[in-house]
Amino acid sequence: MTAALLWLALILAVTGGLWGLSRRPPHVTVTRDVPPSGFEGGQLPLTVTVTVRSRRPLRVQFSDPAPRSVVVRQELSAAALHLGETTHTFTTTLRLNRRGQFEWPGLDLAWADPLGLFWQQTTVPASTAVTVYPGTHGLLLPDLLRPLLSEGSLSRQLGLDDPLSLRSAREYVTGDAPGRIHWRLSARRGELVVREPERTAASSLTVFVDASAGGPTFVDSAVRLAASLLREGQTLGLPVAAAAGGQVTPAGRGTDALHAALHLLARLDPDPAPPALPATRAGGNLIILTARPSADLTTQALRARATASRVSIVALPEGFYLEPGEQARRQWAGLPDAVRDLERRAAVLAESGILVYVLRGNQSVLTLAG
Repeated sequence: MTAALLWLALILAVTGGLWGLSRRPPHVTVTRDVPPSGFEGGQLPLTVTVTVRSRRPLRVQFSDPAPRSVVVRQELSAAALHLGETTHTFTTTLRLNRRGQFEWPGLDLAWADPLGLFWQQTTVPASTAVTVYPGTHGLLLPDLLRPLLSEGSLSRQLGLDDPLSLRSAREYVTGDAPGRIHWRLSARRGELVVREPERTAASSLTVFVDASAGGPTFVDSAVRLAASLLREGQTLGLPVAAAAGGQVTPAGRGTDALHAALHLLARLDPDPAPPALPATRAGGNLIILTARPSADLTTQALRARATASRVSIVALPEGFYLEPGEQARRQWAGLPDAVRDLERRAAVLAESGILVYVLRGNQSVLTLAG
């Protein structure tokens, strides 16, 4: 009986000692070395270093889960018996699946006595943010963006048409835009005559995304198109800016301005608030991307034309356009009434210097205005 009590006391003492060893967590530090931003569909190099310090022998397990929509190629976890100081280094890549700004959660830490009898867990704070810019794609934009000039002289081929400034008139040639036909002069001459407007240089490019009229699918498509337009504009040497949700980024030619615009687009979500166009830089080019252009948005575009060299309204009705690589599909419904109304007013708006593009049927954003 006495021996049994002694063995019981010994077991209780050992158990109490093990429980005491597991009460306090080890000292753990986490450092993540990863670029702060990247493009959707791309990859970023990632290095995670976890240092564990403990004066007592402890069994330690930890894992470093990545935020949603970003995927780590290698699982960031380890389990081992620690005493003193040990360092674990993981070198891998981070795949960026979806645009957005993601806050990396802390390290999940679990520890126990050497025998693994008493487990406890906590989260080690480690703040890391990764911004995933929207992906971009090549564009065929001879009328919408390609003719822009940021500096230099103008010619009959280069620069932006200014419908409010008439240079001359000529006979209609197949391929001329219907909005250029001078109907009064055509009736007087008895043949179709088109206007030859003056050319004007663009001082900047601003892309506005109307996030109030479409759902997540439209916003994702519009954001990718906006990012593509901005990168094209920067390639041409234009100061670029993005606007959405009552915000507008500073216009500039450098990478900082482009990154600020992409950062705004990366965080954009559907917003029920009415769209509000920003003040446009004098001589600039304003491109409006919308799913259902409202009458108020068209009125704001007319006001913006007072200072902008060109205003373009690009309607992307959901279900009526194709993303790059998307297969053609059958259309079961007609265009929304707001888009049909915009098409009916396209010629009148063109007279005021506002160009209208509607992607309908199975038209692709790659050949926008092509």
